[in-house]
Amino acid sequence: MKTVKILAIGNSFTQDPLRYLHDMAKQRGVNVKCVNLVIGGCSLERHYRNMLSEKPLYFLELNGEGSGFQVSLKDALVCDQFDIITLQQASHFSHLPHTYHPYIEELAHYVRRYQPAAKLYIQQTWAYEDESQRLRAELGFTTHGEMMKQVADSYAEAAQLIGADGIIPSGFSMYRGVKAGLKMHRDTFHASLGVGRYALALTWQQALLGLPAKEDEFSCFDVPVTEEERLSVRRAVDTAFSHPGVDD
Repeated sequence: MKTVKILAIGNSFTQDPLRYLHDMAKQRGVNVKCVNLVIGGCSLERHYRNMLSEKPLYFLELNGEGSGFQVSLKDALVCDQFDIITLQQASHFSHLPHTYHPYIEELAHYVRRYQPAAKLYIQQTWAYEDESQRLRAELGFTTHGEMMKQVADSYAEAAQLIGADGIIPSGFSMYRGVKAGLKMHRDTFHASLGVGRYALALTWQQALLGLPAKEDEFSCFDVPVTEEERLSVRRAVDTAFSHPGVDD
């Protein structure tokens, strides 16, 4: 069985989707190796500066678990042949198009230099929930949907600029889950450990592996998720793909 190798150059917003992805895909007969480079809150500018320094500043996670190792961006890029590599902006800058430049262009060039055969995707991060003080006081939004509109526009522009192979619509899946009345956030901005992370893993699974969310039967979560919630999550993710965008 061929192993699909994924490298995420991210932060805590890649920890959420990659917590379940390996086990979910394995249950459906697909072997996935998920390598995640993590620095909490890491922006594209900081990734770029880490790229220049070549210092081992990233915590390396494998298949949703910590490894105890720290590596540089270059270390990760030369250690294996990856099929898919992902980039993303820090969530608190994700609605601001000017914060992506020139960093995402330089990072894309660097990634393609070392991994020319890999597909390059951008993960569309998600908006904070309505009750978040960060949403209102720090970012100046009044609703989850209002932030999500600007986030989506910023990622669409960035993906076009670097010629990305696609966008992982994590933000739209979280948004659809919120609209369905699910508790998608755990601290008003990270994904909840059950339904939130499940929705994100389903989104990555469908976007990168072509496995439809509506056919998934995974049920081994870190916190309890009811059958009704699982069905609602799968519907939300399916809608994120069939009707991408923000309604409100």
